[in-house]
Amino acid sequence: MVIAIGSDEATELTAALLAELEARGHAVLPFGPLAPGDPDSDWPVVASRVARAVASGQADQGIVCCWTGTGASIAANKVPGARAALVHDAQTARGARIWNHANVLALSLRATPIPIAREILDAWFATPTDSGEAASDWNRQQIQRLAELEQAARNQ
Repeated sequence: MVIAIGSDEATELTAALLAELEARGHAVLPFGPLAPGDPDSDWPVVASRVARAVASGQADQGIVCCWTGTGASIAANKVPGARAALVHDAQTARGARIWNHANVLALSLRATPIPIAREILDAWFATPTDSGEAASDWNRQQIQRLAELEQAARNQ
C-alpha cells in the first residue's frame, strides 16, 4: 500500500511512524517536514496535500499529524473524498475504519505515545471497511449519507 504522511514538524513520533510504515512494507509518500526539501510546513497545507493524495488515488491511505491532531484532521476533511479521523487509541481506529470508512488517520504529536501509535496502526491496517460490521445495511446507509453530504457541499 502507498501511505501518504505529513506533519507540520518532524518529531520522534513522526520518525517512528515512518519507520513503522516501512517495516510493515508500505511505500511512503511524505509531505511537509517529513519530505526532504519540501518547503511547506503549515499544518493546513500539509494535511490537505496528504488528503488530496488519498482522494486522487495517488496514495491508498494517509496519516496527518499536528500538535493536537485536530487542525490536521479538519484540514484533511476539507478535501472531497478524504475522511480523516482523529484517533487516540486502537479501538477508535477500528471504529473509524468500520463505521466511517476513514481513509486518513489523524494523530496528535503531543498526546500519542509511540507504543500507542503502533497499536493504532495495527488496528487501522487490520480493519477493512468493506466486510463484517462495516458491510451491514445500517452502516452502508450511514456511509451513503456521508457521501450525500459531501456531494451537497460540492454543489454549493
